[in-house]
Amino acid sequence: MALSALLLLGLGGGLIGFLLSVLGAGGSILLLPLLVSGAALPTREAVPLSLLVVMLLALANLGPYVRRGQFALRPALILGVPALAGSWLGGNWVKAGLIAESVQLGVFTAAALVASWLLTSNTSQTSTHKARPGLLAIQGVLVGLLTGIAGVGGGFAIVPALVLLAGLPMQLASGTSLLLIAVNALVALGALGHWPAQSLPLMLPLLAGGVLGAVVGQRLAPHLSDRRLRQGFSILLIGSALMSGLEAWKRQPTAERNEQSQLHQSHERTHLPLPTAQ
Repeated sequence: MALSALLLLGLGGGLIGFLLSVLGAGGSILLLPLLVSGAALPTREAVPLSLLVVMLLALANLGPYVRRGQFALRPALILGVPALAGSWLGGNWVKAGLIAESVQLGVFTAAALVASWLLTSNTSQTSTHKARPGLLAIQGVLVGLLTGIAGVGGGFAIVPALVLLAGLPMQLASGTSLLLIAVNALVALGALGHWPAQSLPLMLPLLAGGVLGAVVGQRLAPHLSDRRLRQGFSILLIGSALMSGLEAWKRQPTAERNEQSQLHQSHERTHLPLPTAQ
């Protein structure tokens, strides 16, 4: 792979590690467009590779939260168990070929736009509403499906859900989210049932950049404005959504053109008239 692509992956990994360390969530959603558009990987390879990197970077950023005891077991189970079921289901749908590549990218595009809105919402304060375990469980299923289909950890949705639906303070929600992201990614990876063996070397610049970004983020976090970080990340998410939406649009017509070409060739061989459009 070209040096410029490796450099892009390293910088992208650094940004993702930085965002995970200062926000406790969200950075992993940049991985899919980075791998699909930046490294030119097919979605079938990009999704499991994204899950691997998401899992490892989440675990790497979890340490400080574990040492401070910032983890809530009950909300984690209420949201996490349904999320694992959703991850397994979404991964198996992809494995069975029920989700087209353009649909995967379209799902990611929608998720990135929702994430942009969620991260600019006021989730910096603890919710004063009563905890709503039913809604939290439903959110878990949706996050799990997103992980299995689009290869993202779902932290951008987990953190607001834990704050707004479980009433957790931001730091406690962030620590809980990182553990759920790692376990969720592992289950989705198992459901997909294949490893991107040829693309595994791409993990090196991603993880190296991610670790460096995490170290920088942990040092700068106390001095950074949470609100400004979320606004900046929201802009990045919109850019990621636009890139992924463009890829989805480009790949869908290609598939349709190939199908039409095969249909024409088949009819030419059999000398049958082509069916007219309805």
